[in-house]
Amino acid sequence: MNPIHVAISLDGEPTLYPMIADLIREISQRRMTSFLVTNGTMPNRLEDILDLGAEPTNLYVSIYGPDRATYAKVTRPLVPDVWERVRASIGLLKDFKRSRTVMRLTLVKGTNMHQPETYSKLVEDGAPSILELKGYSWLGESRHRLPMNAMPYQFEIKQFAKKMQQTTGYEIAAEDSVSRVVLLTRDGPTSELSLDTQ
Repeated sequence: MNPIHVAISLDGEPTLYPMIADLIREISQRRMTSFLVTNGTMPNRLEDILDLGAEPTNLYVSIYGPDRATYAKVTRPLVPDVWERVRASIGLLKDFKRSRTVMRLTLVKGTNMHQPETYSKLVEDGAPSILELKGYSWLGESRHRLPMNAMPYQFEIKQFAKKMQQTTGYEIAAEDSVSRVVLLTRDGPTSELSLDTQ
């Protein structure tokens, strides 16, 4: 009955809400943590958050491709300048000083799981605290669009992470084989991130 954490994610794009900065500030004033996940298509909302001094505890930006063509293939956007918007949001990450910032790459085998060096340039632009490589899961409506073999195995995600490690300066810090996630940080492994590190 006394929640202390608020997750702002999973049900559409939260930054479409024009008062998202006010909401996060209210959460903070109530001494709760906030976890915002965005697809990065509304950089103006991230600017509002910065202007209001309402940084969330954790800020995730999901990245669906290393370049404009791949991003468009994966997301099929309705907005013509969506790639420019995402790039602007990535560029704003380094301005978030109080938030733990995370760039999440959802990797789909045969679709966007390529060009680690190009993804690395995006990481350099955003300088997030954490880089999360998450394997696509064959669930829900996506099963009508993608084959089951679009799910990468954990060893494939880790191989991709090792390539990104070489080009970003980030180090593999932890992984979780059940969730099929590999985390990289600028500071390498820490006890705070130890999942089932191998």
